[in-house]
Amino acid sequence: MVQVLIQRVEELEEEIRQLRQQKNSNNSSIPPSKDENRPTKNHSLRYKSGKSTGGQKGHKGKTLKMVNHPDQIIRHVPDQCEHCGKDLSGIQEVLQDRRQVVDIPPISPTYTEHQVHSKQCICGHINRGIFPVGVENHIQYGSNVESMVAYLNVGQYLPYGRMQSMFHDVFNIPLSQGSIYNMLERFSHRIAPMYEQIKKEIEQSNIVGGDETGVKVNGSKWWFWTWQNPRNTFIAASDNRAYQTIEQHFPTGFKKAHLVSDCYSAHLKTPSVAHQLCTSHLLRDLNYLIELTQSAKAVRMKLLLTDALHLKRKIPDSEYHRSWEERSFIHKELDGLLASDMQLEHKKVRTFFKRLVKNRKHILEFLYYSYVPPDNNGSERAIRNAKVKQKVSTQFKSRSGIVNYAMIRSVFDTCAKRGIGIFETSRLAMASGVGE
Repeated sequence: MVQVLIQRVEELEEEIRQLRQQKNSNNSSIPPSKDENRPTKNHSLRYKSGKSTGGQKGHKGKTLKMVNHPDQIIRHVPDQCEHCGKDLSGIQEVLQDRRQVVDIPPISPTYTEHQVHSKQCICGHINRGIFPVGVENHIQYGSNVESMVAYLNVGQYLPYGRMQSMFHDVFNIPLSQGSIYNMLERFSHRIAPMYEQIKKEIEQSNIVGGDETGVKVNGSKWWFWTWQNPRNTFIAASDNRAYQTIEQHFPTGFKKAHLVSDCYSAHLKTPSVAHQLCTSHLLRDLNYLIELTQSAKAVRMKLLLTDALHLKRKIPDSEYHRSWEERSFIHKELDGLLASDMQLEHKKVRTFFKRLVKNRKHILEFLYYSYVPPDNNGSERAIRNAKVKQKVSTQFKSRSGIVNYAMIRSVFDTCAKRGIGIFETSRLAMASGVGE
């Protein structure tokens, strides 16, 4: 009996050891949704700032402000003295105070009828008026409805069924899911030139971040790819995660740009001026290795990357060209660490450092160019919306649906980077008639 218990304890200890070796979202690039057991939050790459929670001293807050010219004024004037009861009519009132209420009026659709008339000239010719561009059917939805559909579906992630309910319950408009699909098709056609222009600007820029994430299309695995910089976001949908997707959209690569990415080979294979590995990915991997093996070399690499990030924040934009002693020291330490003997290290530590040795020249590019970021967080933000969309809608239903989403989201995110709101972007796209 004792021997059975001892064997059982050994089995449980082995199971615990294996569980501790598993990667999770805090020590690797695995998303939180894949965590089998949500870990504690003490492995974040962020450090405590020492500041108290809430708004900080000097923070410029925003509050609801009154307008100078309200749409409606309701005057509240006394008509009888509350003290003696005398009639106050005929006495000049004096404004004492005012308050405003911001509200939304009841929403009801407006129907605009276009009528074509004719006139007969004295020569006998009958002249007939023409309908304006865009008025093609005996009854149809207007541009504001179509822009709202694009905004709700792509900007707010609403699936067709929820949009159908919202238009019926809130806007009092009967809208079928087939009509929603057709509107998104037309909207994508309108913005196609804008989508191509974003792609061209990405291709000609000096900094590009690239990333990809998996999604479902009617049960099949697809991928969202993104290439972005501070002014543009280009998102493409593809049925594969291979290098051929990059060749399809950027056949010559990025001849003027530094490309920031993780260690995925397709990105590192892309032609560019230089590559920069995402330090956030590296630090998460190091957190995992330190937790798993307590490797001193993993700790040294983590401290080295942390010092490099501190130096990045310290160097003024105009001083990258000159020699920096700290930068030279970090390089020397990195070279020594990568050249050190790894034979006694854990297998996973050796694998990690082997990958760093292979990509040695891609680790510290951000210390030489002010415009090169040390991480790929911008690209991760650019495709995070795809995960939110999938969480709300479960999956995309068709190839055209996912392609349209990628196009519209690219335009929305690019305009947002340039200070234009998502709904305003959709409204302007419809008003401009682009693509017709």
